[in-house]
Amino acid sequence: MDRAQLPLNALRAFEASARHGSFTRAGLELCVGQAAVSHHVNRLEALLGVRLFHRLPRGLALTDEGAALLPVLGDSLDRIAGVLGRYTGARSRETLTVGVVGTFAVGWLLPRLAAFTAAQPFVDVRLRTNNNRVDLAGEGLDYAIRFGDGAWHGTEAVPLLAAPLTVVVAPTLAEQLSGPRALAMVPLLRSYRADEWPRWFAAAELACPPLTGAVFDSSVTMAAAVTGGAGAALLPPAMFAGALDSGTLLAPFTTTIDTGRYWLTRLKTRPPTEAMRVFRTWIEAELRS
Repeated sequence: MDRAQLPLNALRAFEASARHGSFTRAGLELCVGQAAVSHHVNRLEALLGVRLFHRLPRGLALTDEGAALLPVLGDSLDRIAGVLGRYTGARSRETLTVGVVGTFAVGWLLPRLAAFTAAQPFVDVRLRTNNNRVDLAGEGLDYAIRFGDGAWHGTEAVPLLAAPLTVVVAPTLAEQLSGPRALAMVPLLRSYRADEWPRWFAAAELACPPLTGAVFDSSVTMAAAVTGGAGAALLPPAMFAGALDSGTLLAPFTTTIDTGRYWLTRLKTRPPTEAMRVFRTWIEAELRS
């Protein structure tokens, strides 16, 4: 193809759509409507004679052809921006959209986020908290930090932090617990993972009592209920270090269970941008320190 015939607007529309996983979000970045972005991408696909995206009910997914084009195009645009930056003396900003389970966001990421943005001012961080249920493609996420075993189809998962669970209670309730057996007399608050309390009692070599406590979809809200005296919960101490250090919450027993860890995940079809690379380098360095 002659350079004079390169559909530059269509290439920009494709690249932005691939980064965001959405024509709508690409349009917001490019200051045009969703229909205009879709038109540009359709035109590029017609010109190339291949499909670049699978259109999904909740977003876009790259085809093999799109995945082959994106890193070449992204690198070219980065190099152009780098050369232009020499003339303007400025570095182009990049958006980094991260979905993060609320417990990790509150317990680890948010207290450190200012340090990252200060060190990498070219990165425009956008956080979306969730309860560990996430759709990388449908939500247009660059990364998702989630809890589990690391086995999510079509994703690259980088281990971040182990998070064993232990019993956590309010100080007033701790006074009533002479030992683990006394937990049978208090409400046992639960997450949507129904096997956690049976596993903890098995580790403590005790029979699990009937579970009648409220069920929560977030460890953050469950911790708030524990603070208010609603019962005992199984929580990761690493994510509630502040409350445990201050005595707002107490961990009266040493028994723990390992149900997973936190992972930094991305779609395998999503080539890392410079913003993604510096974020991964930063978060791994923070965890090592």
